[in-house]
Amino acid sequence: MARVSRPEFPAPAQVTTTAELEAVTARLRLEPFVTIDTEFVRERTYWPELCLVQLAGKNDVVVIDTLAPGLDLSSLGALLDDAGVVKVFHAARQDLEIFLHLFDRLPTALFDTQVAAMVAGYGDQVGYDNLVSSLLGVQIDKSHRFSDWSARPLSPAQIGYAAADVTYLRLVYGRLLEQLEKEGRLDWVAAELDILNNPATFRPDPLTLWEKMRPRTNNRRMLGILRAVTAWREGEAQRVNVPRQRLLKDESLMEIAATAPVTVEALARVRGVSRGFAEGRSGQSLLETVTGAMAEPEADLPRMPKGRGKDAQRPSPALIALLKVLLAACCETHRVAPKLVASSEDLDRFALDDDADIPAFHGWRNTVFGKLARELKAGRLIMGVEGGKVKLIHD
Repeated sequence: MARVSRPEFPAPAQVTTTAELEAVTARLRLEPFVTIDTEFVRERTYWPELCLVQLAGKNDVVVIDTLAPGLDLSSLGALLDDAGVVKVFHAARQDLEIFLHLFDRLPTALFDTQVAAMVAGYGDQVGYDNLVSSLLGVQIDKSHRFSDWSARPLSPAQIGYAAADVTYLRLVYGRLLEQLEKEGRLDWVAAELDILNNPATFRPDPLTLWEKMRPRTNNRRMLGILRAVTAWREGEAQRVNVPRQRLLKDESLMEIAATAPVTVEALARVRGVSRGFAEGRSGQSLLETVTGAMAEPEADLPRMPKGRGKDAQRPSPALIALLKVLLAACCETHRVAPKLVASSEDLDRFALDDDADIPAFHGWRNTVFGKLARELKAGRLIMGVEGGKVKLIHD
């Protein structure tokens, strides 16, 4: 595979003023696509602190210092809004969350090369450096991966590292687009990008977050308290701008749901809750939330989702193993990442319920795997081995 040399890329420019940003975004809005990446810090905050935005077009590679004093990012927002320019990211979720928080809207005309690479058969959630290596034969220098991007001044090496994430991405986008067009899979990618184009993907309903903890109980009152305090934590973490797990860990919320503390003393006895927290503003607000959940009418209390809870039926491990083999075989044949077709939870649901409504039974996934999974479970499909690969035999 031919290597791609760096000199063909424009030298990266650091943007620190509003005038510079307006000039470069005006030029980029004349191009068919622009590659985008961000650098941020988030270890101590709920909301990511945006430190850099990297942009690349045909003739521009820029690193925007978003911490520069007086920098107005409005022209960047206008570029992201321009439906005539495709915005190309790799593993876009965190970048999109940042822009949604910053501009209160998502970029238009989105393309994610990680999603595209999964559709094109480059594996599950392939990293940018691995994709660049596979497609371009170039090794990305990752020596500045753990830089403190909030520290100033930035070194030339940091600027070069940040710029590399958008320069090679232009070539990766072109290669993937060519392959997907040839294989007729652009529609597959579009279906996946619908998820990223939905603001709800990044703003989940706080009243449903408790389900992710998978509590092993059917006690509806406990579930009601857990629902309330989990939603409270989300709002409180946003208010004080600290990571939700730093505010209160999941284990503490589970104990609060089980013990229902309504006094400062009881709350302070919960593991992971300090006396100072219990006596402070957040603690008082949490106690009020518990009290409110205790008074909630029985009819309004949640139930465990179907198929969960300590009494939930478990699928046959042998059947799950069989479905996983079929999934792997189908994805090997079609050169598509298995995680994109069906999750482990999807397989569990189908193993328990023939009529389970899972993504694998819709659109291109049904062609690749869904209809064959139904045939296998119905006994109309046999799997054998031929030439060192799984062979599907229809009855």
